[in-house]
Amino acid sequence: RARALLQQLPPQDCDERYCPELAEEERRQLRAFSARRRQEALGQGLACPVPGPCHGCPCRKCGRRLNKGDPGVSASRLGDQFWHPSCFSCHFCQQQLVDLIYFQQDGRIYCGRHHAELFRPRCASCDQLIFMEECIEAEGRRWHLEHFCCLECDEPLRGQRYVMRSGQPCCRGCFESLFAEPCQACGDPIGADSEEVTHQGLHWHARAACFCCSLCRKPLRGQPLACRRGRLFCSDTCSRGQDASSTASSDSSDSAFASAPSPDS
Repeated sequence: RARALLQQLPPQDCDERYCPELAEEERRQLRAFSARRRQEALGQGLACPVPGPCHGCPCRKCGRRLNKGDPGVSASRLGDQFWHPSCFSCHFCQQQLVDLIYFQQDGRIYCGRHHAELFRPRCASCDQLIFMEECIEAEGRRWHLEHFCCLECDEPLRGQRYVMRSGQPCCRGCFESLFAEPCQACGDPIGADSEEVTHQGLHWHARAACFCCSLCRKPLRGQPLACRRGRLFCSDTCSRGQDASSTASSDSSDSAFASAPSPDS
């Protein structure tokens, strides 16, 4: 219940004490925003048996009948309407509303989190609403200007190239040193600015020198290919030629050859 309350009713959305880094103008806007929501949208549903005059009325959400005496939930801000208890949920996230606390907007009920986000963007880093005139938008999410930083080294990324990693931005240096996949042919990391080709869970630079037939070196981008033991071939002929080469070598050298990254590595 406590976790659900923190999710549905973030304290930083209504109490400036949970937002110590706000400037004075942002604090003023937060106070006004919170007061307006309390006055115009906040309510608490009432759980009660459906009264006789409402016998047969449809549930506001699912439309199924509610009969006299059935358990139901009413919301005073939305008139003489009832919901099944399981249907009294946020229009956006569909979570049942903890303690029946709701916010209404245009005839729909929301949890506090998603009602607030109808009016203000939320920072993907600190989870606070953004009251600044400027913010950064990337990958469908928004950040305070000072919070758009690399997830590893905290380097500010405003105006910089970055790569998204697990939903958070990562600078090019950290990405290439920590997360970049090695090329199956040359062994070098495939950087953020490099084109990449993947096949059967393996990775190559998209350039012709790497993504090519292991035997005849024919570029394979956009061409039919076969992959055997992590090696690429343009045809059965080259694949058989590789097999013949392997057979001619000793058992120990064949094992070493099969595990090596590539002839050019």
